[in-house]
Amino acid sequence: MEDFTLFVLVLDATLRVSTPLILAALAGLVSERSGVIDIGLEGKMLGAAFAAAAVAAITGSAWIALAAGIGVSVLLALIHGFACITHAGNHIVSGMAINIFVSGLTIVLGAKWFSQGGSTPQLPHEGRFMPLEWPGAEAVADVPVIGPLYSELLSGHNLIVYVAFLAVPFIYWMLFKTRFGLRLRAVGENPQAVDTAGISVFFLRYRAVIICGILCGIAGTYLSTAMGASFVRDMTAGKGYIALAAMIFGKWKPLPTMLACLLFGFLEAVAIRVQGAELPIVGQIPVQFIEALPYVLTVVLLAGFIGKAIPPKADGVPYIKEH
Repeated sequence: MEDFTLFVLVLDATLRVSTPLILAALAGLVSERSGVIDIGLEGKMLGAAFAAAAVAAITGSAWIALAAGIGVSVLLALIHGFACITHAGNHIVSGMAINIFVSGLTIVLGAKWFSQGGSTPQLPHEGRFMPLEWPGAEAVADVPVIGPLYSELLSGHNLIVYVAFLAVPFIYWMLFKTRFGLRLRAVGENPQAVDTAGISVFFLRYRAVIICGILCGIAGTYLSTAMGASFVRDMTAGKGYIALAAMIFGKWKPLPTMLACLLFGFLEAVAIRVQGAELPIVGQIPVQFIEALPYVLTVVLLAGFIGKAIPPKADGVPYIKEH
């Protein structure tokens, strides 16, 4: 029974750790389905995390913090769109520029405003998204099997965790069951045909990057006001790149992308559990090795699957309207 409880706790941690990855991966998926490559997920998440934590520290409101995080992320997404869609700029260069710019700006502003080395103060409970306990969770906690599953795995997460997993079927419905989704996928495959049908390629792609910005904003807000209790410099720690790897591994489809994110999250959750533990034959595993595992998996997956996963045909290709 103890082993089962431990397994449930690892799964519980997996859900929490996977949440920002799922949101960011879905953001990249929507953007790339429209033909806009976005490796600036990292920068948008980081910018949103800082904005949300800063606003939460000042106002003490988690909801105002969420609005601030989404607002900053959408602004960065629009800058990326302006460079890549309107001016046909290089998508990779624009995304990397956003990542580098935000990484430096958050440290400078954090040090200037809060004088804590680029971090923000610890947030009050009112400024955070706190865990939600489902009805009867405490009462059934001691019931074998059902108790841990209900009280630990399903209950006790904050609102954004549930939003992330609900976003997966919503994005699937939007992309594959609506007229907007059909047009969005079409503009990522053949923008000339979409333009010929009298539909604005630019407008569709801008809406895609705005959706991308909203999802990244929620992901960044989660990092600093739900998963954590403050902003710490470079707190995204490569999660935007891992989300991109999960999206490629999932072949630009919502459900496989979510499963890839859960795989990364599970590995990180296990890594946290085994830090400092003594294992047979191997002995104590160095903390640095454990922390590097998610990034090693990212490289392995990209090396093994990037040649097999076929992106949208117009992905990263600037569209220049013919007059």
